[in-house]
Amino acid sequence: MPGLKDKLIVALDVDTLEKAKYFVELLSPKVKFFKVGSQLFTACGPAIVEMIGGKGAKVFLDLKFLDIPNTVSSAVASGTASSIKIVPIPSGLEELKADEQVKKYLSFPVFMMTLHALGGIEMLKEAVKGATEKANELKRQKPYLVGVTVLTSEAANKDTSRIVLERARLAKDAGLDGVVCAATETKIIREEFGPDFIIVNPGIRAKTAKGNDQKRVMTAKEAIEAGANYIVVGRPILEAKDPLKAVDALLD
Repeated sequence: MPGLKDKLIVALDVDTLEKAKYFVELLSPKVKFFKVGSQLFTACGPAIVEMIGGKGAKVFLDLKFLDIPNTVSSAVASGTASSIKIVPIPSGLEELKADEQVKKYLSFPVFMMTLHALGGIEMLKEAVKGATEKANELKRQKPYLVGVTVLTSEAANKDTSRIVLERARLAKDAGLDGVVCAATETKIIREEFGPDFIIVNPGIRAKTAKGNDQKRVMTAKEAIEAGANYIVVGRPILEAKDPLKAVDALLD
């Protein structure tokens, strides 16, 4: 499927830096984006972001921030500021202006972060403000901020689509770039909010695969055809006998 390589995010749902490094080194020639969730970030902290960035890949920081507005704003600003030196700053140039250092010697691995839409519009607006101000200060592009609607581990019921749309509307009104939702709701969100609203789909499974704890699942092809910008795939790749072959099969 053309362009799928630019849409695939591999979820590093592991518990150590060593395991994460193994998968990043193995897959990064073909995978551009890796998701870091609460398990891995709690275990490794910012070192995991630096490691992924050092391999030339980008980080989807999926910590689902949900707290008082000021705390979330500060957390998102910290994620925005996460950087690595792409080369050592040459001797005698340490006093370069910040924007010159950013342009020549720094890279920012975090390209997207999650917030939980349950936090409400004030929290979401403050997150946008925190990320925007920090990005402007660093002369970098603001990372995408996406709101989590309803977790894919929740089974669908008669209210699921309505709730997802309500939370997507809240994210849009707050200035977020898009949402995280099950692929089963992607089509209605795309129709409601247009082509520029980012949609991220976890819960991607082959038709013959077990859903595990995921309830609302679809295939990669179905998600992309419904309008997803990014698909997040974890266990079907990490638990495969040959993870690289699993990526190839998905990209085929």
